[in-house]
Amino acid sequence: MLGRGGIAAVSRASGISPNTIRKGMREVDAGERLQEGRVRRRGGGRKPISETDPALLEALEALVADDCRGDPMQVLLWTSKSVRKLAGELRERGHEAHYTTVAGLLRSLGYSLQSNRKTLEGAQHPDRDAQFRHINVRVGAAIATGEPAISIDTKKKELVGEFKNGGREWRPKGEPEKTLTHDFPSDAKGKAIPFGVYDIAANEGYVNVGITAETAQLAVASIQAWWDDLGRARYPHAAALQITADCGGGNGNRLRLWKLELQQLADQTGLQIHVCHFPPGTSKWNKIEHRLFCHITQNWRGRPLVSYEVVINSIAATTTSKGLKVYARLDEREYPKKIQVTDAQLAAVNLTRDEFHPEWNYSICPSP
Repeated sequence: MLGRGGIAAVSRASGISPNTIRKGMREVDAGERLQEGRVRRRGGGRKPISETDPALLEALEALVADDCRGDPMQVLLWTSKSVRKLAGELRERGHEAHYTTVAGLLRSLGYSLQSNRKTLEGAQHPDRDAQFRHINVRVGAAIATGEPAISIDTKKKELVGEFKNGGREWRPKGEPEKTLTHDFPSDAKGKAIPFGVYDIAANEGYVNVGITAETAQLAVASIQAWWDDLGRARYPHAAALQITADCGGGNGNRLRLWKLELQQLADQTGLQIHVCHFPPGTSKWNKIEHRLFCHITQNWRGRPLVSYEVVINSIAATTTSKGLKVYARLDEREYPKKIQVTDAQLAAVNLTRDEFHPEWNYSICPSP
């Protein structure tokens, strides 16, 4: 439309090469039109590097494939496989690729950034599922008859002091809570050992926070405290107590002191105590883990546990949309370690073992 000198004028005004403008004019004269939403014809522009270097994808996949593990000569096996390191390794093998290109190629191959996932439980006991069913039957029967059924366990021990606590909470911008650089136990004001009792039918938690050690005495004292504070009033006509627990810790199925302390509890309360242990390596299936402890962790996330008051109040303030209520108390009693239980003391326990896996399932009745 501008006539002579028009191409040069458009070139100066737009910065586009005169040759590109002439080429565009020829396309317009020939009646060519772009599809809606496109700025160049299909197939225009620089070819993808995967087309100009067909061996690139194969070389990249070989670097990240699982089947290359075990070769001690593969340096990348012992370093983080970041896209920058992968791009550098590709350049050493004669393939020029920017790290952003490597990221795109990995996604096209079906790779993504993933964290570890805890799913491997090791060797499973052949009666693992059968024990789960046995526990469900025993707990269901107790609840159906109005007897208490509780899940017990010890939550992770916590250092009390100005230590970093995982997670984040809302605070004024630029004013994070300041904590100690290192988590040295010597800098702690003490340690908190939360032992939890979860009432399965009532959806109610009770946490007895010890300050000395995780022992069988702390475990049974926590059950006793729950019964005195909540259980007796909630189950006034109870004749038995069903307990589900892990196989380790202060309530381990092999601990003599655990059974001796349960005998004393049975004598004091008059309850028949039925215990079912989860098989080794299956503690995450214990209801207290995903009905109580996980919510406590969420509630105090990002909050340094600077005192026992903060620990107790944070636990007691835990609620859920499903109606969970939690009670907490501080247990300042001393619980010594390595208490020896003699054969005579163990023989005096009024213990009856079930026919099915007697090492996991047993009952302790009040002494005659």
